Amino acid sequence: MGTGIAITIARAGIPVTLYDPVPASLARGRSLVADFFKSGVAKGKITEAAAQQAISLVGYTDDIEQLAGVTVAVEAVFEDLQVKHALLQSLFATCGAGVLILTNTSTLSITEIAAGCDHPSRVVGAHYCLPAPLMKLVEMSKGMQTSSEAWADAWGFEQATGQHPIETKDRPGFILNHFCIPYHNDVIRMVEQGTADPAEIDRAMKSALGFAMGPCELLDLIGLDTQLRASEAFYEVTNNPRIAPPPLLRRMVAAGQLGRKTKNGFYRYDRDAVFGA
Repeated sequence: MGTGIAITIARAGIPVTLYDPVPASLARGRSLVADFFKSGVAKGKITEAAAQQAISLVGYTDDIEQLAGVTVAVEAVFEDLQVKHALLQSLFATCGAGVLILTNTSTLSITEIAAGCDHPSRVVGAHYCLPAPLMKLVEMSKGMQTSSEAWADAWGFEQATGQHPIETKDRPGFILNHFCIPYHNDVIRMVEQGTADPAEIDRAMKSALGFAMGPCELLDLIGLDTQLRASEAFYEVTNNPRIAPPPLLRRMVAAGQLGRKTKNGFYRYDRDAVFGA
């Protein structure tokens, strides 16, 4: 997700730095950025010159101190409140109290995320949709302490990067995941119960409802580990049985069958592509 968001920013002509403390993740991000724009050139969606320009605007670092002076930070770590709190605190310490932080969360409360840092007024919810470079929608949410200035700046940033923001309240799942998380868990239960194979379920949903991707294909793109974490976080605040993680989901994650990122999920993959290319 972080790599996809960085692509949307660089594509708009804005310099961006990808930060990850794990060098291997940065290397993967660099490869994905190059592959995305290479694919765009091959499909005639972008010129070679524009692609190279965008690639040149993306920097990479595993040292958070290199982010000093950054004015906007978009965090896209996984759905864990303590992890997000620690990162936001580090970002404010490094970038300064005035940095605008957009928190990309699927299920967690923006207010609770912001409450774990010293400057909650500068935190805005910005839930990007996978794959971020192809999906323009961003669900924007205010926390209880979000300032009107931060909100206006965040909305303007999304528009400047070519995204289409919509406003949602700070509620579990916002709009999309209110529907998608239980829907995807229902699909996983259908596979677990032997109702139909993943390919047949996908074919049915695409043929009958016109979906661009079937639910199992989309789960592989999102990552089964992401679905698990989101389900756990969402279930904790709703107690909705449809949101509780299915046993098959837990087994697949335990087996390392996470989808495209491990080249094995409901389907097998022969290359590392996460943007629908």
